[in-house]
Amino acid sequence: MLRRARELAMRALFAHTQGGMELEEALCHALEEMGGDEEAYGEPLDEEGVVFARRLLAGYKAHQEEVDRVLRDTVEGWDFAQMSKTDLTVLRLATYEMLYEPTPFAPLIEVAVKIANRYGGEHSGSFVNGVLGRLYRRIQEGEVSTVPKEG
Repeated sequence: MLRRARELAMRALFAHTQGGMELEEALCHALEEMGGDEEAYGEPLDEEGVVFARRLLAGYKAHQEEVDRVLRDTVEGWDFAQMSKTDLTVLRLATYEMLYEPTPFAPLIEVAVKIANRYGGEHSGSFVNGVLGRLYRRIQEGEVSTVPKEG
């Protein structure tokens, strides 16, 4: 369920940032599109998933400046303008979740890589994995602060 919710959030944020749609409109549009999609991960997208996707989107928007700052510091040598917009969208949501949600890092990174592989280019999964792995190390070394994690 959370994989599909993260995919929904990514699709909505992409439409919002690239297509200029209002965030709620983008979410409704993405939800409608995904309704006809064969469940990519074998999981249904239920109301709880939609609520989680909304929470990710609202959280990213509320903390966008900090998330983007941390992401810029993590992707040394890359400018956001140089990145695939799909990769950037996946990274923004995953970075938000790593910083502000009580989600364990390993499954979060795994899902972000799967989403990047599905929607991005040939090397998107590797790129996203590398960036999020670097962010994980920065968090472990105390360079970046997060909310306490569960478990």
